[in-house]
Amino acid sequence: MRALVKARADVGLDFDADRPPPTGSTGTPGEPGPREVLIKVRKAGVCGTDRHIWEWDAWASSRIPVGIVTGHEFAGVVEKVGAAVTRVSPGQRVSGEGHITDFLDYNSRTGNAHIASDTRIIGVDRDGCFADYLLLPEENVWPLHPDIPDRYGAIMDPLGNAVHTVMSAGVSAKTVLVTGAGIIGLMAITVAKAAGAARVYATDTNPHRLELARKLGAFRAFNPIEHGNAVPIPTHWAQSGEGRPRSFPLPPPPGGTAPSEGAPKSSPPVGAEVPAWIDQIRSETRGDGVDVLLEMSGAPPAIDQGFQALRMGGTAALLGIPASPPNFDLTNHVIFKGATVLGINGRRMWETWYQMENLLLSGRLELDDIITHELPLEDYARAFELMQSGEGIKIVLGVNE
Repeated sequence: MRALVKARADVGLDFDADRPPPTGSTGTPGEPGPREVLIKVRKAGVCGTDRHIWEWDAWASSRIPVGIVTGHEFAGVVEKVGAAVTRVSPGQRVSGEGHITDFLDYNSRTGNAHIASDTRIIGVDRDGCFADYLLLPEENVWPLHPDIPDRYGAIMDPLGNAVHTVMSAGVSAKTVLVTGAGIIGLMAITVAKAAGAARVYATDTNPHRLELARKLGAFRAFNPIEHGNAVPIPTHWAQSGEGRPRSFPLPPPPGGTAPSEGAPKSSPPVGAEVPAWIDQIRSETRGDGVDVLLEMSGAPPAIDQGFQALRMGGTAALLGIPASPPNFDLTNHVIFKGATVLGINGRRMWETWYQMENLLLSGRLELDDIITHELPLEDYARAFELMQSGEGIKIVLGVNE
């Protein structure tokens, strides 16, 4: 079969035109075990993880085994099933959950299989979907509704990240800030709108993505660099947009302790300066800030400013992953603010998948503008060039169309 392989510990991928089909528990290539499903891949999405593997950065070189077939977002058709498989049959269109677990550990058995301790990821820990065929356990196969096209089925992995983030935060009738308008951030905007968010704000440094954010429903989209002129905070009070006084905590004395329990608690600290775009958001949200922060970038400045824009008692759902541990003001951003902070990883099995299906069938998600390019598998190098240049947002490879 054809496959894209990380054949060398170097930049790029290699196209293998004669790779053996995947081998499961039978030990025979292309033959699924009793509870395994062989899938003929139709379309595969290219994501940020694949770019890391292509560029062979520090994370990839420490995580990815050389020789693996990459890719983890797909839609396809069932080719063969094992003797004990009952949920799908040959010829059926499917997508699938790329996080594989034996469903035996504590998290798996208590409804949190998305963070199972034995998780193995296709295209990262075992052969993935940038190939003619993919082998998955039956439990990981998701039948595609007839009204959901392959191009959407091929991006359910990142869409699921967005849905998990948005639905965990509870955005209905609330003001929302999405920091980072990358692939999943843009998806989060349209998901938040579909889920009933009252108003969605977005930030990014890429003008094209900001324009797309507005098109997808963002009420305002800010470039924090262009709109970063600081507005000083008075040293004793900050006036809200409604004219109501709002206090901030006193800093501890040199060598002293944190403010006393009765001290006013908020963020940022006395004398700090707030970027102009945050001041504008506050002026449009009763002087309080947004109800919900959806942090999708992993960029430390975006995380910091996102928490500045979050109101007292707000909810922050964090999906973006910093390249290194950030310097973060836990005292003011979380403790004094009384914020609820949610770490988001993967997709809930299978709640997120049902939510995705319902949202897709509702017709309220706008995904076509996010999928900027569809290319044949053989043009994979072009796909990564488009990602690296910023010209492409979501790119889908046609494998067996």
